[in-house]
Amino acid sequence: MLINALVFLLNTLLGLLSLAFLLRFYLQATNAPFRNPLSQAVVAVTDFAVIPMRRAVPSVFKLDTSTLLLAFLTQLLLQFLLQWISGFPFSLAGNSIYLGLIGLTALHVANLSMDLFLYAIVAQALLSWVNPYTPIAPALDALTRPILEPIRRTIPTPNGLDLSPLVAILAAQLIQIVVFAPLEIIIMKLF
Repeated sequence: MLINALVFLLNTLLGLLSLAFLLRFYLQATNAPFRNPLSQAVVAVTDFAVIPMRRAVPSVFKLDTSTLLLAFLTQLLLQFLLQWISGFPFSLAGNSIYLGLIGLTALHVANLSMDLFLYAIVAQALLSWVNPYTPIAPALDALTRPILEPIRRTIPTPNGLDLSPLVAILAAQLIQIVVFAPLEIIIMKLF
């Protein structure tokens, strides 16, 4: 019972921290407006780690690689702790298990990124019905535009109805089911 509580706590805290790092990375990568409540909150939550990490890890192609690395390292710590709590014998497993742990971490970062975009698309769609002029609307638009624009160009809008969020959500769910889930099963066989 105590182990379940600890697993829940680790998943929640480190998962949310990873999500915050990824959100900061994607908001910067998509040039989302900085002066909105969403961007300001993400910066406030992640500055404690991002500022020192930027001194050590430079940006690559104008991408904030230090923030992406922090998301990866947070997920790596989470995956290691979850395996350690479950009793996995790291000392007996050999060095190849660490490659599996890195692969599992990369998969979880990709899955978390997919979830992040799904949440942003759903939030943007809901806000467009309720309050399209909310202060976080420009950030959500910048975040979802790289995904929704190509879909909007290829799928016609019947009577002005934008189906791109629905198509994006279905495609993301299919990728998670068809690609990510089988890969996770394959990697978990190492543990």
